[in-house]
Amino acid sequence: MTGTLTSVIRNVYPSSAKHSVAIALGSNLGDRFANIETALRLIEQPDQLLTDVAANTVSVIDTSFMYETAPMYVTDQPRFANCACLVETNMEPWILLKLLKRIETTVGRVPSIQNGPRAVDLDIILYDNEIIDTRAESLRDTLDGLANELVVPHPRMAEREFVLRPLADMIPEFVHPVHKKSIRTLLGDVIRQSNVDFPMLKVTPFADYPITETRQLPGTHQVPSMGRYWTTHCSSDIQRPTKVRLMATLNATPDSFSDGSVNNTLSTALTYSAASVRAGADIIDIGGYSTRPGAAFVSPEEECQRVVPVIQAIRSHEDQDVSSALISIDTFRWEVAEAAVLAGANCINDVYSFTGPEYPLAQSSEKHLLKMREVARKLAVPVILMHSRGDAGSNKDYSQYKGGVLEGVRVELGEKVEAIIKGKGGVRRWFVIVDPGIGFSKTASSMTANTPVNPLAGYPRLIGSSRKSFLGAILERPDADGTYKGRKTEPKEREWATAATVACAIQQGASVVRVHDVQDMRDVVAVASAIWSYPKLTLTT
Repeated sequence: MTGTLTSVIRNVYPSSAKHSVAIALGSNLGDRFANIETALRLIEQPDQLLTDVAANTVSVIDTSFMYETAPMYVTDQPRFANCACLVETNMEPWILLKLLKRIETTVGRVPSIQNGPRAVDLDIILYDNEIIDTRAESLRDTLDGLANELVVPHPRMAEREFVLRPLADMIPEFVHPVHKKSIRTLLGDVIRQSNVDFPMLKVTPFADYPITETRQLPGTHQVPSMGRYWTTHCSSDIQRPTKVRLMATLNATPDSFSDGSVNNTLSTALTYSAASVRAGADIIDIGGYSTRPGAAFVSPEEECQRVVPVIQAIRSHEDQDVSSALISIDTFRWEVAEAAVLAGANCINDVYSFTGPEYPLAQSSEKHLLKMREVARKLAVPVILMHSRGDAGSNKDYSQYKGGVLEGVRVELGEKVEAIIKGKGGVRRWFVIVDPGIGFSKTASSMTANTPVNPLAGYPRLIGSSRKSFLGAILERPDADGTYKGRKTEPKEREWATAATVACAIQQGASVVRVHDVQDMRDVVAVASAIWSYPKLTLTT
């Protein structure tokens, strides 16, 4: 493969835009996340809202994480969803402002009090490195007269964490043209002075599928509702989730390494799903193609036939808790991902991070990434991006990286994530969950290295260690003094070993743990969360 994946994206979507612009987006009325997604899609369709404007004059090329924030100035109103995006455009600033105001009206904003509730709010925060102020000269050193005027950089951005934190996700070293400080420094200044009752939380929204109510605007794909979401703290070195999530593993396959042929009928799959939800599973991960070494080839059509009926049956279950459960589709194929989501899945879990099973990466990997990216962007669902090197049992040499396997994960997975979220057509950053790929193309010794598993700082992390072969290799080792000879284990015999890895993952800030036995691992998650997530907790006998 020639060049980096990110350079491939630039070649596919070349830009002739003259200007780089940062736009802040917020919403606290209605379906907040869907409102913001709708606004982002309309930004790239200016010809649908303005006359004499070409269709491709604005491109969203990067997005921040999504945040839930307490209201500022007027505090008696619902919490906001806040984010930011970078766009490339040929529009002059006042024409872009006109577009944003038209989008606000189209999405549903109505006149309200200043800083009051709104369906969506879009502000030009930065426009290249320019300083623009259309107010009368006498007002330019004040905060007066801002209505219906254009002031860039935004005059209050330096006091707003909900603006600076999203900008820091994308352009932390950009120097503010007025304050002459970097975005990172300005954010640090605000955080040190902050004294709020509700600190900002990082958000992962989930779209509701199958779609029952649609609101499709001209020139855009329909946007699903997004009423459910997970949150992560963003105020400490280890960004802990507000709740560690349990992912139940449902293999609708005859040959998975751990439970092949156990849940591959519709009735057994439903029984496992219902039991998992009642035991506390937050999401059910359904796979129809085993990734174990030597697994038989399965066509996309057969994979769909395995997973889609299970998804549909869960969505039709008589127990509302089961029928409304979040579902992820474990697949690396865009056809299967799309069919599964449209049938009712809410998330895509890809063990190859959109590049397919070939390793080293090849021309086909580039095409695979572009198609998976397109589907994920259109469906607006979270994506779990796992590190691997093709076949799970091969390609374990990380000697080229000074930090060994963990540095290799950071670099290789990091490059894929950058290519997936950046450039025209990229997946929103807030939809990405990363998975270091425990056991995939990694040795047992590398999985027990005394280093935190942190492949990509800032992203929510999923850890999937349940019943893996590296646990079997550890259990087979004798004691150092030889008093215990070790033992061979089958995957189902590794639940206590799995429990140890789950507790370790929680200690290191994992947002999601993927397990087979939900009931037992729910107990582990509950106790480990009590120990690690709340430093001020007092343990009593």
